[in-house]
Amino acid sequence: MILADKIIENRKKNGWSQEDLAERLGVSRQSVSKWEGAQAVPDMKKILQLAEAFGVTTDYLLRDEIEERFVSDSISIDNGIEETTRTVSMEEANSFLKYNAKAASTISTGVMLCILSPIILIFLAWQADEGKLAGGENMAAMVGVTVLLVIVAIAVAMFLTAAMRGKPYEYLEEMDIETEYGVSGMVKERRDDYGEKHSRLLIIGIILCVLSVIPLILTELLHYSSERDMAAILGVLILLAIVAVGVKMIVLTCIRQGGFDKLLEEGDYTRLNKRSGKYDGIYWAIVLAAYLAWSFITSRWDMTWIIWPVAGALFVAYHEIMKALVRSVKK
Repeated sequence: MILADKIIENRKKNGWSQEDLAERLGVSRQSVSKWEGAQAVPDMKKILQLAEAFGVTTDYLLRDEIEERFVSDSISIDNGIEETTRTVSMEEANSFLKYNAKAASTISTGVMLCILSPIILIFLAWQADEGKLAGGENMAAMVGVTVLLVIVAIAVAMFLTAAMRGKPYEYLEEMDIETEYGVSGMVKERRDDYGEKHSRLLIIGIILCVLSVIPLILTELLHYSSERDMAAILGVLILLAIVAVGVKMIVLTCIRQGGFDKLLEEGDYTRLNKRSGKYDGIYWAIVLAAYLAWSFITSRWDMTWIIWPVAGALFVAYHEIMKALVRSVKK
């Protein structure tokens, strides 16, 4: 085991991100990244700091043949939580990244369909109000709700398909992992290659969501026009379409980026965040239930979509609270 691997292994055992270790050593995150990628070697002063931070001897860090049995027991980690570790091979890492790219496309498309699902219902209801639909409001509601439920069912099927295909990789979110030699370097290289695209998709997606209200604002210019109602409906439909595309971009690129972070145990997938994120699924299930209940009770699908950006903002606070709770339990 070379120095780069030992730095990665001991950093992860302590549940630190690269930023955490860099802060302890008084260096930049880029320096730690270069050490772990075997692109640079820390000087002797930093070696001593690393040994002290990890609770190991300098011989263990510097000599390849010295194994972990020489790690100092004086600074052992005992947080009362059973630690289980799994080694990820190069083949497994490549297989997961391939799956993750497909899952990102599938899940983001499903989310887009959920946002688009009420469009037919809104359009038919408007046509019924205008007296242009045979069968009136009852027919509009029946057809519109049926189409909506079919679209949502398709989206749910896409979510379940992605989840079932991802079963073999669930350990990445549930267990602490170690990577074979070369895996971290490969993942970092692919993450860096994707970085520009990630930033571009994220920025465009956010901008689209922000600008999506423009069609509604423009309808106010027709306040005294006989075409105002038609323009308002079209504004809502265009808004939903723009939001759907923007959210798809955001979800797609965040899942792709998250795949790299899972293998590197960084970002939202550090060992601390893995434990604090066990109940994220419950949070989003409650949000989905609230969205559907509010939408069906009020029939204001043109307004209820706002629950998603609000839930996203609140999720940050929720996640920080969960991390604080996990830290308190560990202490």
